[in-house]
Amino acid sequence: MTEEEKQKRDLKDRKFYPAQKEAEFEKKALKVHTPQTAHPSYKLAFQDKDFLLREELRPVRFQLELLKPEMILDEAGVGSTMVMYGSARIPPPEAAEEALAGAKDLPEDERKVVESLVAKSKYYGEARKLARMVTEKSIIEDGKRQFVVCSGGGPSIMEAANRGASDAGGESIGLNIILPHEQAPNQYVTPYLSLNFHYFALRKMHFLLRAKAVAVFPGGFGTFDEFFELLTLIQTGKMKPMPILLFGKDFWTRVVNFEAIAEEGTISKKDLDLFRWCETADEAWDHISAFYEL
Repeated sequence: MTEEEKQKRDLKDRKFYPAQKEAEFEKKALKVHTPQTAHPSYKLAFQDKDFLLREELRPVRFQLELLKPEMILDEAGVGSTMVMYGSARIPPPEAAEEALAGAKDLPEDERKVVESLVAKSKYYGEARKLARMVTEKSIIEDGKRQFVVCSGGGPSIMEAANRGASDAGGESIGLNIILPHEQAPNQYVTPYLSLNFHYFALRKMHFLLRAKAVAVFPGGFGTFDEFFELLTLIQTGKMKPMPILLFGKDFWTRVVNFEAIAEEGTISKKDLDLFRWCETADEAWDHISAFYEL
């Protein structure tokens, strides 16, 4: 019996051709050159990139950007994630000495910036260690992998997260985003879990859809944005509480006066309990373990 005959007798097989097959049919049809087939209107809608990129198609692009990562992570058996936010500028410890040497001849204010970043290189080490510890646990529930490390996919603290998972022989997720300047995923992100976004809003949603714990390291505007949105979602009851592990008390209390916000009355004193101060990966994992009774 030929393959065609088998398909004909298959009671489970749908009678409509899949979209991929229709795309092949279209390719053959376009070999026939006429004014009609040459016009963009003749292209199948899902094959027409110019059509998909039109302003009116933004809602569809939103839906696609929500759906594609969701399907990939489902198919990868990812049940929950350990999300790690932090700076793209803090150097790894092994690059600290070179960074200091290169800053010797810089103007004083620029040299101090480099020295400040180098002083925070310890957090690269802690992020890497936490990611390794979490990955080594290899927790499986309901056939799904739990606490899979997830970062923004870029350099510095994000790289440390993916690198720590790689150290443990595990896979990790990188949620990159297209920016005007050149950037690329760090080398430690698992290739088939390296996802790319156009919309910041959809990227931030995917950070939290599967999150069971979030570690926040010193960072800039992006880290602040992600951290405060997470606090807002839990404070307002849009998300259930989870361990939020804030690394670097000296940094955070210098750049944000949390106590003053509470004293001003614009947040409640109890809102300061939404996150937990940490300095080491061990402290972070102890809190996660206690929270989930692991």
